[in-house]
Amino acid sequence: MRSALVRAYIAFGANLGDPQVALTHALAQLAALPDTRVAAQSSCYRTAPMGVDSEQPDYINAVIALDTSLGPRALLDAMLAIETAGGRTRHAHQAPRTMDLDLLLHGDAVVDEPGLILPHPRMHLRAFVLQPLAEIAPKLAIPGIGPIATLLPALAGQAISRL
Repeated sequence: MRSALVRAYIAFGANLGDPQVALTHALAQLAALPDTRVAAQSSCYRTAPMGVDSEQPDYINAVIALDTSLGPRALLDAMLAIETAGGRTRHAHQAPRTMDLDLLLHGDAVVDEPGLILPHPRMHLRAFVLQPLAEIAPKLAIPGIGPIATLLPALAGQAISRL
């Protein structure tokens, strides 16, 4: 018997190589996962890197909604494999990257285990996550934090532009 489908949200970001090609690759790989379909994709947004001292190219960001029967850990493991196949290396914290996939939400699951925290612990602090998320799920509320529509105004100082 198939497991019920759960709506999961994934943040995409890239600032090396061709981010549009990387996004297309990520979407195709996510759609190919067992019992998974891409339900929605936000527009792409350009943002400056956050929290880094060195000069880096701007990021291209988007949010992807999936309907999947995969559990949070299995989905995260698949996402990490997609990043690696897309050329992602992890040689330094907050280094430029060809592809970054972050699991933001998996239904209303609240998880705190090694390597997996849901909801994503910093998603409500980042315009590059909330703006594209609001585009595809405007009525969404982050478990334990609140509706994204009420969180966005606090991020108005973060520069973000829709492409």
